[in-house]
Amino acid sequence: MRKALRFLFAFFLFLITFGLYFTNRIMYMRTKDPLFVVDREQTAGRYNPDDFDRIPKREVLITSPFGYQLKAIVLEPHHTKKYVIICHGVTENKINSIKYMNLFIERGFNAVIYDHRRHGESGGKTTSYGHYEKFDLKAIVDWLKADQGPHLLLGIHGESMGAATMLLYAGMLEDGADFYIADCPFSDFKAQLAYRLKRELKLPGKVFLPVADLFLRMRDRYSLQSIAPITVIDSIKKPILFIHSKKDDFILPTMTQALYEKKKGPKKLFLAENGVHAQSLNENKEDYEQVIDEFLHDFVFSPLLSE
Repeated sequence: MRKALRFLFAFFLFLITFGLYFTNRIMYMRTKDPLFVVDREQTAGRYNPDDFDRIPKREVLITSPFGYQLKAIVLEPHHTKKYVIICHGVTENKINSIKYMNLFIERGFNAVIYDHRRHGESGGKTTSYGHYEKFDLKAIVDWLKADQGPHLLLGIHGESMGAATMLLYAGMLEDGADFYIADCPFSDFKAQLAYRLKRELKLPGKVFLPVADLFLRMRDRYSLQSIAPITVIDSIKKPILFIHSKKDDFILPTMTQALYEKKKGPKKLFLAENGVHAQSLNENKEDYEQVIDEFLHDFVFSPLLSE
């Protein structure tokens, strides 16, 4: 009997330790040093400080519904009401969004780049992979619509967690943009964690994820089940361009394919030949730009001309 009790005690102690460790990794994933991101993007030729400084811009602080400030930069080289909001991935910051911003500025759009909660210069204590971030994105959209008034043509581009955040915003809160571009999103955060848990720690997700979910509910007040774009994708009516690298082994391209298949209405899928996670633009620039041009022509500009 004592052996059984000792075993149960040790087992529950292990589960508690795992729950705290794993939720710490989720909630407080280390973000990249801002200087590292600047140096990486500058060295790769994706960020030129002189070119960036020459673009007319405004730096703004937008209040999150959770009380902290979101740091955003509004770049307005064009006299137009065509805007794109760029949502970066986990551990990154708004400097990582500049390469996408440049694509849209070249196509006549103005742009908004911003830091997600707990990233860059924004406030917030934890990272929630889209759960709280989707409300922050709505705050950015609301601010831009109030700032620009009617007749705003709005797109949102998201990378990785930013793409999942965008889809959760559009599917759960409001289908508030005219088009979306989802670059390498996960379709279900719980399934993504199960995949990473098995790959990195050789642990079965079915056993350990319920423990992680319990601790996440207690510590950060949300459930893993609430971060599943696949469950809300059919609520998004506006056009979506889905992008993923075929060689991505961090978030598998099958997740994007599943989202594409379930999405109703206007949509387009681009599976890039080269690059791993979040490298579709970096490793397939010409193809990436071509598919964006095709998507904008077919689903954004042509419908406007026919109205």
